[in-house]
Amino acid sequence: MAATVDPLEARLLPSGSIRIGLVVPVSGVLGLMGPCAINCAVLAAEELNAAGGMLGRPVELVLVDGGRPARQVAAEVSELVRTGTVQAVAGAHASDVRVEVVAAIAGRVPFVYGPPYEGGGHAPGVYFLGETPDRQLAPGIEWLVGARRARRWFLLGNDYIWPRLAHASARPLLRASGATVVGESLVPYGDAVRRLDRVAAARPDAILLTLIGSDLVDFNRAYAAGGLGAARLCGALEEHGLLGIGGDATGGLYASMGYFRDLPTEASLGFAQRYAARFGPDAPMLNAHGQGCYEAVAMLAALCARAGSLAVPALDAVADGTTITSARGTLTLLGRQVRHPVHLGRADGLDFFLEKPFQ
Repeated sequence: MAATVDPLEARLLPSGSIRIGLVVPVSGVLGLMGPCAINCAVLAAEELNAAGGMLGRPVELVLVDGGRPARQVAAEVSELVRTGTVQAVAGAHASDVRVEVVAAIAGRVPFVYGPPYEGGGHAPGVYFLGETPDRQLAPGIEWLVGARRARRWFLLGNDYIWPRLAHASARPLLRASGATVVGESLVPYGDAVRRLDRVAAARPDAILLTLIGSDLVDFNRAYAAGGLGAARLCGALEEHGLLGIGGDATGGLYASMGYFRDLPTEASLGFAQRYAARFGPDAPMLNAHGQGCYEAVAMLAALCARAGSLAVPALDAVADGTTITSARGTLTLLGRQVRHPVHLGRADGLDFFLEKPFQ
């Protein structure tokens, strides 16, 4: 049975194990995503081990807190790689952490990154499973401009690489839809609520929110309490975040993600049943970021099985066409990325009502 272990303990694991550095936040602004992400990665590792492991060897997960400053996280991952404590890396965390980790490991081991990201960032041994902004945001923008006649948009996000490049992608999408940007702000962590008056003063019809974690929760909570009426389209809102907000009954809060826990598909229902059977009815709620960690571990195993090796050149040579089945359905790498339908969810109390899937 797989479990996460402390990096210091990892050196004591059996030499025959393949150890994956699992980089997920358990502190900081994204700390709320950690428990589900860890559970989903553990489930993936246990299922792999029950089927014979990776390359015939058992899988162990070595937990790294991805909620700390990016260079601190990268330094720890680099040391784990240098000492042979881990032979691969998987995770779901902010993109600034990912950029530093990719630079630090420098193609020495494979790295599978689960969540939506800003695009680009290609490097040897790095594989992306999440949506890029053009695929993630375009359907929601088109829906809100058409169905809600949202012509005036405010862009609000945290000040780091993903929001910056997501906004850069959103501007031409909005122009092409006949909408205009009436304001924009990128804020340090912890500062989002202070921008509420500035957002309200711009009188937007809709707000693109690229805030993350507790900042996204705090802003949406304050926005609803203020009785403001603009629609809000979020690129990082999932079930835990909606629970943190306390639910939303305004009918104007939307999330665009590749996975929601209530997807009415056989693959999604089967995953939810396995998760509940393993972790119980009171386990952290399934969500896109956590499910992405399941996919990251599973994709590492699929790459290794196809290459017959953990060596990055061998993995890169066979990456295109590598396929897994997850709660989202069938995922196939092409150009070391995955293209898959995005779903637009509207908050309905503590749940998401899925408007429709988009290709």
